[in-house]
Amino acid sequence: MSSAIDEDTVRTVQSGRETLGAMLGAAQSNLQKVFIVFVAGMIGTILALQYGVWDRLRTDLLYSQMDLTTQQATSIVAITPFDVILLQVKIGAVIGILLSLPLLVYFGRDGLRRRGWWPAQHIPAWKGALFVVISLGLFAVGAGYAYELFFPIMFNFLAGNASAAGFSPQYSIVKWFQFVFLLTVSFGLAAQLPLMMTILSYTGIVPYETFREKWRWAVVAIFVFGALFSPPDPFTQIMWALPLCGLYAISLALSKLAVTIKRSGELVSTRRVARERWNVVLGAAVAAGGAAYFLLTSAAFRYIQAAEAYVAPYSGSIKGNLARPALFGLSTGETAALFGVAVGSLAALLALYYYVLQALEESAVPAGRQHGDPTAIDIDELSASAIGVAPEEAFEVMTEEEALGHADRALSNDDQEKAQAILDRWDAVHEDGGPETATDDGGETAATEADDGGILASTTAGMADAFTEEETTEDDIGGYYYDIRFILDSLLSKAFWIMGIFGAVLAGVFLFLYQGGIGAIREVFVGRLPEGMRAGVNIVTLHPVEHLVFIVKFSTIIGAVSVVPLVAYFAWPAMKDRGLVGGDRKILLVWGGSLFGALIVGSLVGFLYVAPVTISAIARDQLQANMVISYRISSFGWLVFFLTVGIGLLAEIPITMFLFHRGGIVPFSVMFERWREVVIAIVALSAILSPKGIFTMFLVGIPVSLAYLFGLAILWVYTLGGRRTPKSRGEPAD
Repeated sequence: MSSAIDEDTVRTVQSGRETLGAMLGAAQSNLQKVFIVFVAGMIGTILALQYGVWDRLRTDLLYSQMDLTTQQATSIVAITPFDVILLQVKIGAVIGILLSLPLLVYFGRDGLRRRGWWPAQHIPAWKGALFVVISLGLFAVGAGYAYELFFPIMFNFLAGNASAAGFSPQYSIVKWFQFVFLLTVSFGLAAQLPLMMTILSYTGIVPYETFREKWRWAVVAIFVFGALFSPPDPFTQIMWALPLCGLYAISLALSKLAVTIKRSGELVSTRRVARERWNVVLGAAVAAGGAAYFLLTSAAFRYIQAAEAYVAPYSGSIKGNLARPALFGLSTGETAALFGVAVGSLAALLALYYYVLQALEESAVPAGRQHGDPTAIDIDELSASAIGVAPEEAFEVMTEEEALGHADRALSNDDQEKAQAILDRWDAVHEDGGPETATDDGGETAATEADDGGILASTTAGMADAFTEEETTEDDIGGYYYDIRFILDSLLSKAFWIMGIFGAVLAGVFLFLYQGGIGAIREVFVGRLPEGMRAGVNIVTLHPVEHLVFIVKFSTIIGAVSVVPLVAYFAWPAMKDRGLVGGDRKILLVWGGSLFGALIVGSLVGFLYVAPVTISAIARDQLQANMVISYRISSFGWLVFFLTVGIGLLAEIPITMFLFHRGGIVPFSVMFERWREVVIAIVALSAILSPKGIFTMFLVGIPVSLAYLFGLAILWVYTLGGRRTPKSRGEPAD
């Protein structure tokens, strides 16, 4: 019996174990120091949390932007007696590990060096220290942005939105801090982008050109990353993504500088550039430094105060009362002069950077090639038409790997014409004596036996030979794969309609619930209670984004259900071609209309009668027993869902059975013969989709099973006990 884990995974795990063992073995004599740092960090964190950190976090992150009403409605609660104690221990352990891990890696560097995970050459201590300082500084910048701006604005928005809907934002201390910690770490790691891109570009692991050419994909990835880590509302996602897009642009500039210095550093002298451009560099320093001094000492300082007062409402640390600086015991004028010198020096460095970069670009010509040399042409910058008239010398010195690389970059830019032009031109230049062409006895090259497509076509043909019809059939791989692929391909042309209807339904339901609909639903249900009991029903959100996540899930389910008939209708011809279905396709349109009708009627019946009576009866019973009601929005919302939309879905089961029998899709005889399998499948799915307990499983499974049996009873009466059969389904296509 073969192993469930492939050999590559086993080798990777084994290599990781050996690397960890080598590192621990090398650091064995210093493990005591590592453990002391871990314990000190853990105990220090626990003491800090006990003596004021919790209050500081609540004040700065949660309440700093809230008005008085929202502050009074928002609180942080402990769900179990050990929530706070265990959370403090977990936080302390994480901090202790983070503090001790760099020390462990440093002491185990000899073992890592033997395993090839540490540079073999000696790295100066100042370089390592500089890397650590820059990395920690960037992490602090990202965490500071989250602490000062992102969290206060976000919690004010989330708590206000929940409170306006009639819910109480009572966040669990565990869920709240885990949410804050995850986002803080994600911001800190995202701030490492300039450092990581510069290192990857400088070392050549990821070429700078890749970062430059794929910037559109990077922006999309940033927004997707933000959608995963930030709350599901556009405002906070933009607050997440825009700073990262700016960081990406800065990182590109730094990566370009690092790569250009590496490639052409020996050709340009920074001192020579500074001597040649000393007047411009000095002018930039004087202008910037003078402007800074003028702003701090003149009446123009009021503009800085106005900007600071504008930012103050969004930060708990900025108070909006900025005064003229007087640092280190110096007067205001002397401090302004010091700031002027600092700003002027920075401006001089930026000006020098610009001219050094310009000189490096002018000198960035490969060794042995001069300006005007045709071999120095940058193929990547040429268009497809320019490739055809480019000098032959540029392709004569080009290897096959370089030609394929240029073609690959053209394909990545969606320029197939240019990629083919590069390969055709390279083939034309090397067809008379390239290192990989052979001449036969007749004087003709073997390359003439290849197709006109050149390298790309011959390679593709060789790959395709391995999958010819003579060697591979559908039965060899599995007919279901071809069936599914054939059906999915047929749906691609209709994807616009499917996704359009799905998106429209999802957006409509989301906007309705988001703009107060969910609060109106709560009032309808609670309104059935006696007036004296209404104040005792409280719907809480234990997680900051719990109510938004519920709205997104609810909207997604409704959108998915709405397109099921449309997908079945569009996939019907392909499914019939594969012999999977038969019967009347038009019945699917009727089924789709009945689905919408059942959802609307069932939801109205449930919303107006069933759900309010049921929920109010449950709440009344609990209130009469002198209990405090605090339903979670997720539990309350799904109860509402099952008592409204769920009723419509239950009603749709017998309707679907009748229509499928009537249209010859699934006859009554098949439904009746398979009723045991269907009921078992319903209970099994209920167990999977309702993991909270056996009671919930039966609460979902039993009504669905009864609806199926009710549909069988209707069909038994309609078919006179199975004697009346539907029209023939017809023969399936070959």
